[in-house]
Amino acid sequence: MFASMFRLADVRWAAAALACFAIGGAAEFAGAPAWAWLPAYLACYAAGGWGPAWEGLTALRKPRFEVDLLMVIAAVAAAAIGQWFDGALLIVIFATSGALEAVLTERTADSVRSLLEHAPDRAVRLTGGREETVDAADLAPGDVALVRPGDRVPADGTVTAGESEVDESTLTGEALPGRKAPGSNVLAGTVNGTGALEVLVTRAGADSVLARVARQVEEASEAKSKTQLTIERVEQPYSLAVVAATLALLAVPLLAGAAFEPSLLRAMTFMIVASPCAIVLATMPPLLAAVALAGRRGALVKSALVIERLAEADRAAFDKTGTLTNGRPRVERLTVLDGTEAELRRLIAAAEARSEHPLGRVLAALGDASGAEDFQALPGRGVRARVDGVDVLVGHPVLLDGTDDRDARAAVAAMEAEGLTVAVAVADKRPVGVIGLADTVRPEAARAIGELGERLAGAPRLLTGDHPAAARRVAAEVGIGDVEAGLLPGDKADRLAGTRTLYCGDGINDAPALAASHVGVAMGGNASDLALETADIVLAGQRLTALPAALDLARKARRVARANLVFAATVIAVLTAWDLAGHLPLVLGVAGHELSTVIVGLNGLRLLSGRHWNEPN
Repeated sequence: MFASMFRLADVRWAAAALACFAIGGAAEFAGAPAWAWLPAYLACYAAGGWGPAWEGLTALRKPRFEVDLLMVIAAVAAAAIGQWFDGALLIVIFATSGALEAVLTERTADSVRSLLEHAPDRAVRLTGGREETVDAADLAPGDVALVRPGDRVPADGTVTAGESEVDESTLTGEALPGRKAPGSNVLAGTVNGTGALEVLVTRAGADSVLARVARQVEEASEAKSKTQLTIERVEQPYSLAVVAATLALLAVPLLAGAAFEPSLLRAMTFMIVASPCAIVLATMPPLLAAVALAGRRGALVKSALVIERLAEADRAAFDKTGTLTNGRPRVERLTVLDGTEAELRRLIAAAEARSEHPLGRVLAALGDASGAEDFQALPGRGVRARVDGVDVLVGHPVLLDGTDDRDARAAVAAMEAEGLTVAVAVADKRPVGVIGLADTVRPEAARAIGELGERLAGAPRLLTGDHPAAARRVAAEVGIGDVEAGLLPGDKADRLAGTRTLYCGDGINDAPALAASHVGVAMGGNASDLALETADIVLAGQRLTALPAALDLARKARRVARANLVFAATVIAVLTAWDLAGHLPLVLGVAGHELSTVIVGLNGLRLLSGRHWNEPN
């Protein structure tokens, strides 16, 4: 850790300034002559002060008066009246504050670099049954990549062949590898286990979740929170006011006949203790630390501003399909109207064997899918095929039109009332079965909803375009009582506009709601490109339990930022009052003010610790 810190120029200069200060201070207090300790102090000034001085002088050309220049002027003024030790102490502590901020920024940048290092440079592409090694960046949607045991997945995609376990901890924070089989989604940069996988690429390397995470964490470190922007707007006039007050504190006593040296010393002490260094550093460290920690746990937060907004959220709303559910349907009911269940499964599976529809692939797994002939897709209705000489139709209940089977229609009505998606099977114009399908609810959804309900003032909501019965069924399973179904994308946005609602979705149709909500959250790997771009937070791990953990972290970061501001303002007020009402020694002013800057920085950095992420297992 210390070796990586010394890569930073700010840290090296601060360390050099500290070493020179220690040498000069030891020599001075040992009673050595000035020629023995003065060069060490001068070296301390040069090492720790040249950077802030250059930045301050550069800012004057804009024109803008920086706090950095205030500190350098105060240190030079202290040296001018013989207070070399006090001025050097100011330089050392101010340089240490700058080094601390640089360390935080570098930690965030390191998280970006470490993510990018997980992406492999080369990939094996399958073309016409032939293997060719290519640059991973050259993979395009539609390509098929071979991922051998132990290799990293080269691009986001869907498994088309093979079974294995994939370690996704680098992106999701999930410690245990997840099983992957045909139909499973995989993410670039994750590590394959002992099986070989063939992956259909769905996103090019530059658009993968891994690349998005890296870009967005980098952008987050550059974006500023509302509080920080307010502080920066006030900083300029405040700094000018401090300079004006300092000049007044020097001029007024001199005009009244006071001695020059004590008047200058008091004025310089005032300028130091009144400078807003700690306030400037109070808010961004905790907010950026929260961004970095959330990113390491699979919740990508796009900026420090999002952390502030997340802490303000007072309600949560969710899309249904792909958000509260996995987006992978399964057969829930199978009603046999004629023949045996085994015969019905055989007819359905064989008829659907060549279907490209997601529900068709689920139905094809019901039984033996071989032996179908004359397959024909019926757009909007289903499929037709000949199975063992029988003309079979499988699909939408509209296929019952023209038949008069009350049992079939009753079974359809009962399943639709339960919120199931219903398909029917017709053999030689005779209804033989009714199938009820349902999307599977995410296993952690109910717990996440419950924990958000405990933390937020308003009850969680379900906003979906699906059928009301299907929406109510999922809502009941996860514990949501407020349900609105049959909504268009614009309707969702209208429900969220002007509220402090956290909205979680994954599809193209969720983009308006993600944009209109106070905080938009997209479900990582399955989310549409538009949803990923629009959302403020991306759950790379697709775990809903990350939401209450992120909410807790955001509120903790806000509390730390506010505590830092109160602490910094209190220190400034106390030291300023002391200097104006009495006599504050310069060394105490320097130590008190600059140490407060170090304290608020360290207080923010402590949020980088993983113990502040409280996601349930």
